[in-house]
Amino acid sequence: MEKSAIDRIMAPVSRFIHLEYTSGIVLLISVVIAIIWANSGYHDFYEHLWHINFSIGFDDFMLTHPLHIWINDGLMAIFFFVIGLELKREFMEGELSSMKKASLPMTAALGGMIVPALIYFMINKGTDASHGWGIPMATDIAFALALLSMASKHIPVSVKVFLSALAVADDLGAVLVIAFFYTAEINFVALGIGFGFLLLLIAGNGLGIRNSMFYLIIGFGVWSGFLLSGVHATIAGVLVAFTIPAVTKIDEVIYSNNLRKLSYDFQEDIPEKGGLITPKQNKTIQKVKSLSMAAETPLQTIEHALHPWVAFGIMPLFALANAGIVIGSDFFSSIVNPVSIGVAAGLVIGKFVGILLFCWIMVKLGLASLPEEANRKHVAGVALLAGIGFTMSLFISGLAFKNPVFIEQAKYGILVASVIAGIVGTVVLKRIGKTG
Repeated sequence: MEKSAIDRIMAPVSRFIHLEYTSGIVLLISVVIAIIWANSGYHDFYEHLWHINFSIGFDDFMLTHPLHIWINDGLMAIFFFVIGLELKREFMEGELSSMKKASLPMTAALGGMIVPALIYFMINKGTDASHGWGIPMATDIAFALALLSMASKHIPVSVKVFLSALAVADDLGAVLVIAFFYTAEINFVALGIGFGFLLLLIAGNGLGIRNSMFYLIIGFGVWSGFLLSGVHATIAGVLVAFTIPAVTKIDEVIYSNNLRKLSYDFQEDIPEKGGLITPKQNKTIQKVKSLSMAAETPLQTIEHALHPWVAFGIMPLFALANAGIVIGSDFFSSIVNPVSIGVAAGLVIGKFVGILLFCWIMVKLGLASLPEEANRKHVAGVALLAGIGFTMSLFISGLAFKNPVFIEQAKYGILVASVIAGIVGTVVLKRIGKTG
């Protein structure tokens, strides 16, 4: 393969990894601020802030919820919307687009969900907290990729791609778990309205509508219907994402030929004096913009526009609102409970064992091969980092439990597990990078 072709394929992967690395640092800073804030003299203000009611709507149609709910059910729906866009893109042309590419990361993700859930359930079997088995199933891709990038510059890019694909598949599993196991009592009228709006989006896609505002406005209807139905509103984000068109108006050859002609027209009209462009050049620029929009897919355009907002706005705000764990003098004795131990053991041990075991089975049976230039030590390092379940684990804990004590205990387990998995995974990968 020519170097230019390789660069063209790897450029989006490199941009994605760099974005996740930077956002992981911002996310870490938000977590530290939340913990310091919750343990400072401003603890009461921290607790009160997230319970302030906020309303949107008009006349008799008003949605009023505490700020915490708007973040977890509203802004996080956008987070899941972007996850849905990533899933659709990966299934169409990415690392999950064929059985050969997808078999190893998807199987690894499956092992990394089943084993942690079983460990948690066995520890909490027969208790009121047994419903929290979904908490240790998730991997935080931002934290994991940030630490993988920091671990060593000698780690093969294929390992980073493998972790990205594994985490995306992991997100799909988390979405399905939320949809089927963490849904409250259902209002079928509201759910029917939500699906009605969803059918409009599907029809719009079929009719070739590419206007982003159409999908935004109708998508809000889907979200509202799901929010009022009892089915978690974040599921609406994923479903709406799958209705976004992923085809271009014109193909690459037509775009390239027309762009070359417009470039020639622009160059032909360059004025001899003055810094302003001519009216004809301005018209040419507008044609280039229209042509470029026709050559882009709405899916990639929207994903590219929203990803920074999610990475540097929504996720840090979610962490700030949910990671405020009170660490008192009895913190270490407080984590000795079935919920904290189940979550921590599920993330640290379950993820590591599940991912390694399922990868070993796939390779042993000849159904898949390890990523290019990667070995079992690399997979072990990735399996350790996958134990960082921060954002999604926090999110699921809020769905799994109504008892605030259990939620707090789950947070203890998530924090301890994420610290252990992050440190051990980084150290292991650093040593692998040095030894080659």
